[in-house]
Amino acid sequence: MRVLLVGGAGYIGSHTALAFLDGNHHVGVFDNFSTGDRGNIPEGCRVHEGDIMDGASLREALSQGWDAVVHLAAFKAAGESMERPEKYSRNNITGSLNLITGCTECGITSFILSSSAAVYGEPRYLPIDETHPTNPENYYGYTKLSIEGHLAWYDRLKELKFASLRYFNAAGYDIRGRMRGIERDPANLIPVVMETAVGSREKLLIFGDDYDTKDGTGVRDYIHVTDLADAHVRAAEYLHEHRSSLTVNLGSESGLSVQEILDKAREISGRPIPSVITGRRKGDPAKLVASSAYARELLGWKPEFSDLETIISSTWEV
Repeated sequence: MRVLLVGGAGYIGSHTALAFLDGNHHVGVFDNFSTGDRGNIPEGCRVHEGDIMDGASLREALSQGWDAVVHLAAFKAAGESMERPEKYSRNNITGSLNLITGCTECGITSFILSSSAAVYGEPRYLPIDETHPTNPENYYGYTKLSIEGHLAWYDRLKELKFASLRYFNAAGYDIRGRMRGIERDPANLIPVVMETAVGSREKLLIFGDDYDTKDGTGVRDYIHVTDLADAHVRAAEYLHEHRSSLTVNLGSESGLSVQEILDKAREISGRPIPSVITGRRKGDPAKLVASSAYARELLGWKPEFSDLETIISSTWEV
């Protein structure tokens, strides 16, 4: 297949490029490099510089005969989305519609969306499966759910088949050590822990230690980015073969607490990693864990590298 990764120079995008290349697919990368790193684009990728808000550069890239597009170009900071919704509406909604429309105009019939567990909001039961009600608690999550809705209509009206991949928490780095560029300005726990370990942050803030969990700190489902990238390849191949849209969760189906991650990072790094307990953040549930049974059933996918040791060691080695 010929696959264009939109936002392919970012953390998840660059790992996904590796996975497609490992599967002997032809890969293009479309990116505006506002956050992506040129140095992380693997050799063998055809690079197109442009922006999903710029119709001319987008159409030029899309018109190169791709079989599938993978959309990884959304802004993703949940907290920022509540403070700057206009930024997220322009890029995540309008930009995505530009991309979706461009695909149909250029004859691209398969679309893989980097979606999010943020579409679910506060869990009503665990583990969360794909039938769980969707009720986003931040604007970022709403933008992802909105894009999913548009894709459902374009499937009906334009035969654009899509795979919506609802990630939980991506973590780790390429297990073969091929990715050396570190994500810029991370907001997620594990890279923040590592920045504290190397001294670029003074201390790690732990938001609450009085949850009803094994050690009082919040529990989340972490998925190794190599496993995540593999799911994108499988989803593209599924759409190519079956011509049927799908929505699946991607998670490890096991939860890791903040304290467990901190303890393992201290062990692997040999650094003290200063931390301080502070108050809970509004809207943070005690525990979020996925069911990925549907992804196993449809895609034959399972996480192979999403254990705590591999996630932390592969991040520290970068």
